[in-house]
Amino acid sequence: MPESTATDLVIILITGTENPKRLPSAFFLAATAAAAEQSVIMYFTGPATELLKKGVSEALYPLPGGKSVADFMKLAEDNGVRIIGCAQSLDLNGMTEADLAQPLPLLTPSQALPALGSAGRVLTW
Repeated sequence: MPESTATDLVIILITGTENPKRLPSAFFLAATAAAAEQSVIMYFTGPATELLKKGVSEALYPLPGGKSVADFMKLAEDNGVRIIGCAQSLDLNGMTEADLAQPLPLLTPSQALPALGSAGRVLTW
């Protein structure tokens, strides 16, 4: 994961479909930091990897009648947040790259940790 500049903020997203009310805050925080011209990465691992599967985030609503998790993800991406998936978590969740809603970088923890660990701030969500 070569970087021309250091990442300002990394959010390691572990929360998945089991707690949808917790998810919007992570995407708002990421989008706000990116809108303030910070370099932001969200690394989806563990249960959060399921959110990257086709149709999952689109069908997940933190509040009935509100926006879907996909809407919150799009807000983050539209503001420049880079989304990366954990390759090993795909396997653990019975997924392959073909299951992903969109193409995105997939890194094992050993590939991701050097760049993620050098960020100015790292949050686990």
